[in-house]
Amino acid sequence: MTVTKMSWRPQYRSSKFRNVYGKVANREHCFDGVPITKNVHDNHFCAVNAKFLAIVTECAGGGAFLVIPLEQTGRVEPNYPKVCGHQGNVLDIKWSPFVENVIASCSEDTSVRIWEIPEGGLKRHMTEAVLELYGHSRRVGLIEWHPTTNNILFSAGYDYKILIWNLESGEPVKMIDCHTDVILCMSFNTDGSLLATTCKDKKLRVMEPRSGKVLKDVSCKNHRVNRVVFLGDMKRLLTTGVSRWNTRQIALWDQEDVSMPLMEEEIDGLSGMLFPFYDVDTHMLYLAGKGDGNIRYYEITTEKPYLNYLMEFRSPAPQKGLGVMPKHGLDVSACEVYRFYKLITLKGLIEPISMIVPRRSDTYQEDIYPMTPGIEPALSPEEWLSGINKDPVLMSLKEGYKRTSKVIYKAPMKEKKRVLVNGIDLLENVPPRTENELLRMFFRQQDEIRRLKDELNQKDVKIRQLELELKNLHNSSKPK
Repeated sequence: MTVTKMSWRPQYRSSKFRNVYGKVANREHCFDGVPITKNVHDNHFCAVNAKFLAIVTECAGGGAFLVIPLEQTGRVEPNYPKVCGHQGNVLDIKWSPFVENVIASCSEDTSVRIWEIPEGGLKRHMTEAVLELYGHSRRVGLIEWHPTTNNILFSAGYDYKILIWNLESGEPVKMIDCHTDVILCMSFNTDGSLLATTCKDKKLRVMEPRSGKVLKDVSCKNHRVNRVVFLGDMKRLLTTGVSRWNTRQIALWDQEDVSMPLMEEEIDGLSGMLFPFYDVDTHMLYLAGKGDGNIRYYEITTEKPYLNYLMEFRSPAPQKGLGVMPKHGLDVSACEVYRFYKLITLKGLIEPISMIVPRRSDTYQEDIYPMTPGIEPALSPEEWLSGINKDPVLMSLKEGYKRTSKVIYKAPMKEKKRVLVNGIDLLENVPPRTENELLRMFFRQQDEIRRLKDELNQKDVKIRQLELELKNLHNSSKPK
């Protein structure tokens, strides 16, 4: 199959989204002064819902992230309260799709934690999570909520395992152990009955998440996969990766047959990770590269050529990551169909970017706002674990987003010392550490030794100063 290189001249076609454009928020509607993390892990370090914006921050002695109410735009104070209970760097954060005050985080300290943010945001530092989940033997790099089931969370660690957590019991209910290297990405289909993963072993896998049974897999030799996303109900998968010539590339796959991609498209020769974002309602695909300033967008169709280039949003500021607002948080009166929150590390700035369909009428545009997945879960954990699949509960955006979710989260009262899955205690069966992890531990120990030596030197200086002051005081008190 020939790989076609994208033409610089966009091929326009009849589409209601042909003229979609990106609009950057005014400076007063941005979030300024945020100490965005300098971690090089390939995640977004940002999560957004209709109430809050969460950003992983740079901090010493553990991991932390900010949670800011969306209406509190402007400059963020240096002493703004943080969520700071992790002992290692925070690598991923995700809001619950059904309980808007609940956020999950994972860290280098091997734990996954569930936090409940008070109404109106934090007034003081939060150090106690409502639930701490220990099951991975190495750092945890990814977390994903199940799209239709309440209180089911998936976590992927550097121990090459995916754990499925039932948050009502606080226990792992399943371990998926089919990967031979670090898991790079997880994506669910619309009803959560299929899970797709990409892995450093260069394989794309489609599996049944409850059993962990791999239904389809392919070793991608010419297209080294990094990220994967299900394309709604089209029964298609889209991956981003690197070609054999080290150019950034996307590939489209039939989820029923992943032996060969339906199409491959070279994007450019840059080196940053290419992140895909898919809008199920408009069938639009957004591509944003880490370290790029631009966001390309396309329309996906079920017929050839499958991928139709629309336009490109351009900006000189490079993006560290991007958060995405759920549909029910968009401004339908402005015909906003997507909203990014762009992390600009050099400026300490979070910049909202609205993707807008230009319309002259001020009335509600039903053709660009179909019924969309809402904030009510379709299944309980028990129903999903018993084998039931259901499509998401849909809601209309016609009246604007006014409803609040009736779902509340109640953490289990339990202290766990052993984590048994499939008869294996995950905390005891620790795989050997990699060379990179050993080096990282060595350098951390060296830094700790240097810090302790500096503290001792400072104490020695203080002791000498006190001795000198005492001597001077003694001399001045002697009778002349």
